[in-house]
Amino acid sequence: MKLSKPLEDIYGKEQQTALGAQRRAQEIAFAPMVFQVSRLMVKFGILDYLAKSRNGATQQAIVEHTGLSKYAVQVLLEASLSIGTVLIKQDRYEISKAGRFLLNDPMARVNMNFNQDVNYLGLFHLEEALREGKPAGLKVFGNWATIYEALSELPEHVQKSWFAFDHFYSDESFAAALEVVFGSNRKINRLLDVGGNTGRWALQCVDYDKDVEVTIMDLPQQLEMMRKNIAGKQGAERIKAYGCNLLDPGAKFPGAAFDVVWMSQFLDCFSEEEVVSICSRAAESMDKYSRLYIMETFWDRQKYETAAYCLTLTSIYFTAMANGNSKMYHSDDMLRCVGNAGLEVEKIVDGLGLGHSIMVCKKKR
Repeated sequence: MKLSKPLEDIYGKEQQTALGAQRRAQEIAFAPMVFQVSRLMVKFGILDYLAKSRNGATQQAIVEHTGLSKYAVQVLLEASLSIGTVLIKQDRYEISKAGRFLLNDPMARVNMNFNQDVNYLGLFHLEEALREGKPAGLKVFGNWATIYEALSELPEHVQKSWFAFDHFYSDESFAAALEVVFGSNRKINRLLDVGGNTGRWALQCVDYDKDVEVTIMDLPQQLEMMRKNIAGKQGAERIKAYGCNLLDPGAKFPGAAFDVVWMSQFLDCFSEEEVVSICSRAAESMDKYSRLYIMETFWDRQKYETAAYCLTLTSIYFTAMANGNSKMYHSDDMLRCVGNAGLEVEKIVDGLGLGHSIMVCKKKR
């Protein structure tokens, strides 16, 4: 397995002492408690209060500030000492470096809300999902085959956390991605946005290039959400919709070849077999001038190990909640799928946004 050099150095050899490994094992065993305590330390404002207290704060001061009982504050603080988000000096609690990241890092907040609202209850059914190849955890919200069919009907707070997670990672890469797509000498008149979701990328495209027309290809229910999102916004008249279910192997891509076929954070929603099927149909719709741009966060191409950590664990969301058979891909797996679909990769552009890469593909001759 090929890995970036930073990941190879970490994943290729033991990093823990015996005591450190023992501690890590217990952190894993108590992970649900660690998550919920830390989430509530944020929600109840305790970490924020400590961050703003120059000389720390006593337990009683925290009780008075939060309105929680002495018992509630005590168990949260003592657990947080062990977790490592707070420190204690004599009788005064202070926020630690980890606590500050948990409080202030937008990525940590987005990930925490996503795991609490979207994943937490459903993860109880992970074993079932792994054995059956179906998103067994999704039943905590209702009876759907995939989460994508359910999005428009999920509880509002669940939708909010899902879209915040999805948009946080994609939005950070859009500016750089626009330069990759539109920065060549080739004029782009027609762009097909496959899995365009709420139309955020399409709006970026029509704003960047005043001539380009974008067609969003997605599930009919997603297209309804997209129409509401883009209504009245600049360039919306150059955004069209093409409804289909790409899980249907008979679903064809629209007619005349597009200059660009765009798939952003899309193919990670499908199994390898489905990726090959979708890319094969994309290839059928392309001519020799067309290019397929695949933007994904490949976990093996990350500069920082923390990013790879987040990505490989996000794969478990796909297993338990999304569809039961997809993941955040290693780039070699995607290269193999693309090749099997009758495409070849011209180049890969790394380091976009928060760790995205773009594979630029053309039809094989």
